[in-house]
Amino acid sequence: MAKMEQRYVTVWCVAVLLLVGVGAALAADLPKQGSYDITSCWSGVSSAIAFSKTHNAWSVENTGTTRSNPPGGAFDMITFRCVGMFSSIEGKNTGMNLCEAIDKDGDKYLTRNSVEGPKTVQETLAGTGKYEGMVRTATAESLGQFPTIKPGTFQGCNRATGTYKLK
Repeated sequence: MAKMEQRYVTVWCVAVLLLVGVGAALAADLPKQGSYDITSCWSGVSSAIAFSKTHNAWSVENTGTTRSNPPGGAFDMITFRCVGMFSSIEGKNTGMNLCEAIDKDGDKYLTRNSVEGPKTVQETLAGTGKYEGMVRTATAESLGQFPTIKPGTFQGCNRATGTYKLK
């Protein structure tokens, strides 16, 4: 995977994991609102069109898990999967992905991450069970670039902190 593509996959994954991290905390009985601190890790595959140094596009699919800081806290032990499409056209980076997350109780939610340059906009689109009507905000920081173990794949982790509010 090219360095530019790997960097944008990392940005995309940070956005994904911001969204995904919300779910695990709600698996336990939690207050209707609160804060969280999670570490999320994932791996996935990417298919790229490396047209030129200034025009690139790629699709991604990844799966991962989250752990709360400290373990056992809010948003602990959730599993997620995401699919998305991204591009870099003359230095402008854009993209979007959709993520499905599921907790230990089987409750799920669907989120959308939209990337426009360095900014990521996150939106919960739908949820089941405890996630129906959920609202949340977060910021995330990548834990660094991981080496690529196999061409066309990516791995990563981030730490996200934020707040949530249940319906």
